[in-house]
Amino acid sequence: MSENLFERHRATLDKALQVIHDRSYWSAYPEMPSGKIYGETANDDGKAAFEGYLNHSFAIDQPGSIGEVGQEESPFLGEPLGIRYPKADIDILIPAMQAAMPAWVKAGPDARAGACLEILHRLNKRSYEMAYTVMQTTGQAFMMAFQAGGPHAQDRGLEAVAYAYREMTATAPSGLWEKPQGKNPPLKMLKKFNIMPRGIGLVIGCCTFPTWNGYPGLFASLVTGNAVLVKPHPGAILPLALTVRICREVLAEAGFDPNLVALAANDPGQHLASVLAMRPEVKIIDFTGSTANGDWLENNARHAQVYTEKAGVNTIVIDSADDFKAAARNIAFSLSLYSGQMCTAPQDIFVPRGGIQAGDQHLSFDEVATAIATGVSKFLSDPARAVEVLGAIQNESVQRRVEAAHDLGEVLLASQAITHPQFPKARVRTPVIVKLDAKDEKVYMHEHFGPIAFIIATDDTEHSIALAAKATREQGALTCSVYSSDEAVLTRMEEAAAEAGVALSVNLTGGVFVNQSAAFSDFHATGANPAANATLTDSAFVASRFRVIQSRRHTD
Repeated sequence: MSENLFERHRATLDKALQVIHDRSYWSAYPEMPSGKIYGETANDDGKAAFEGYLNHSFAIDQPGSIGEVGQEESPFLGEPLGIRYPKADIDILIPAMQAAMPAWVKAGPDARAGACLEILHRLNKRSYEMAYTVMQTTGQAFMMAFQAGGPHAQDRGLEAVAYAYREMTATAPSGLWEKPQGKNPPLKMLKKFNIMPRGIGLVIGCCTFPTWNGYPGLFASLVTGNAVLVKPHPGAILPLALTVRICREVLAEAGFDPNLVALAANDPGQHLASVLAMRPEVKIIDFTGSTANGDWLENNARHAQVYTEKAGVNTIVIDSADDFKAAARNIAFSLSLYSGQMCTAPQDIFVPRGGIQAGDQHLSFDEVATAIATGVSKFLSDPARAVEVLGAIQNESVQRRVEAAHDLGEVLLASQAITHPQFPKARVRTPVIVKLDAKDEKVYMHEHFGPIAFIIATDDTEHSIALAAKATREQGALTCSVYSSDEAVLTRMEEAAAEAGVALSVNLTGGVFVNQSAAFSDFHATGANPAANATLTDSAFVASRFRVIQSRRHTD
């Protein structure tokens, strides 16, 4: 059956292999929630499935289950979900996962790719169900939860499969080696090249984008022959638990041991991730989260290949603009989207204290800052629309950080609580925007995760570029943006961003925003600054998850 799965999905894989090369637009999985695409009852079915999980045990029939864990709370409902997950006895589960690997390895790249593609296909069919699980655990508004938690995450998983398949098949599985010996018979050897996995892959999930950040590592490790242990964040277990269940179903139906993918959930404060990371059987770790935890993994889990995405300070440099109103609207959306709880959300906005040229008029620093703050305020003035952009604050620590930000400088826009028309207990807060001076580095030269932004007065644009580069080099960044109508400035900014190792967006004024990225075209993170040591997704992200082991023998 696994070979049939490869043929069934071969066209999808072939297209993915094409677009990771030419970087053109393509999405394998439709991003718009539509009954015509996903079925007329898909929304109701997905919502009902989510509600059916509430206050029940989430069954996963895996070895070594000893009791239950689970203390998720919905940022929208304002109450516990009441879902309980199997607590894993790692000493039983890990050997079972290891025992599942030999047949998976022997099946070869085509069979493994086929099974992974079928998993992604089934995940896509349940995108509405996934949307509600992501929404009610992360605080993402429904549209973002559907797209980022469903099709966009699935695209990232497919992207990882495509890169891994390309790398695994770059070397012929076998061949005849023949060396001429002049008048003597040639030396002949039959050589075989075996794709062998590293061991168990550990995926450590985050609480804001559990599937979007989790799928690349999960599928990259699985398709290259490794078993994968999924350790969700205690605040967002359900999306990854559902993923694990679907993985296990497909693997079993395809004739493989379902223990190739397993769940290791925990309650808050149990520190399970560090325990799992130090297991010698774990050879690959994918982590998204805080700098402190990411650094610990890099420094201590030296027996494993560790891929981390950590905190960073994302910056915007404003030099000039042909249409500053459009620029301000674009920035306002980026600051508001999911309440700034995106690793790509901008935080530091550098503006010359002498102001900027905006079309045929000069705007002072205060006019620029006021325009951005006013843009956010106007954009979020309609509560019904605002909640669909802001979503909800994922946890109380973010909310406390927003409140504390009001004491960091002159407040240009205070954060306001908004009552969600559908979920009255939801934690919904608008961004706080604070005015600072370039000398206030102790405030803005580190990440303030959440809907918090600083507009910072600099000596001039060159000073702004230097500060943006410094923030990237020292603190890390996933995104950087610049607005300028001067080609010389844009060239200088592009050089600075490349040298600092951060992706740059230039003069975004339309429907593309700095905190969004497109699978198969945009590389997420660079691995070239402290915010991440890897890129989602490139060859380097997949190639070290397996090794090529050869055997050779003389032949006539």
